[in-house]
Amino acid sequence: MKIYTKSGDKGLTSLVYGDRVSKADLRVEAYGTCDEANSYIGQGVSFLQAVDFEGKEELLRILHTVQTILFHVGAELATPAGKEVKWKLETGHITELEVSIDQLDASLAPLKNFILPGGHPSGASFHVARTVVRRAERLAVRIGDSVNPLVLSYLNRLSDFLFVVARYVNANTGCLEKNLHEI
Repeated sequence: MKIYTKSGDKGLTSLVYGDRVSKADLRVEAYGTCDEANSYIGQGVSFLQAVDFEGKEELLRILHTVQTILFHVGAELATPAGKEVKWKLETGHITELEVSIDQLDASLAPLKNFILPGGHPSGASFHVARTVVRRAERLAVRIGDSVNPLVLSYLNRLSDFLFVVARYVNANTGCLEKNLHEI
């Protein structure tokens, strides 16, 4: 199978079931933004390979699951209204994120101020992924009622998860968080 098809050379692409839409369509923007977030998560994972700390392997397992579920989110967004989604998002996916957030957050110092994104390259990548997920969420909201409400819940929870992951990685790699007003 060739990588290039030339079918998108005029600015159109296909949704699931073959509906042709503009590459500027909100659905394409939304699932493309999920793909972008997934790439930043992958970047964060690759930076984690160079460090070692207790709990890293479990974190990598969770992140692998998150990257996989982001494909389910993309499938939801790439499926036209009224059509059956083949890779369905489930309530359990959101619950898994919540459990992970609670477990990781329990090991962190409580937040007392806003913190600046950054720290270890892995932590910084997860901060970037978090902001990209927020953009995907805003795009999904703009699509409207035809979006499965679980997509919005998952994206909302995922950004929280990535924030906690960034803090967790920074704490476990010895990169101190900087508060908003620190110089």
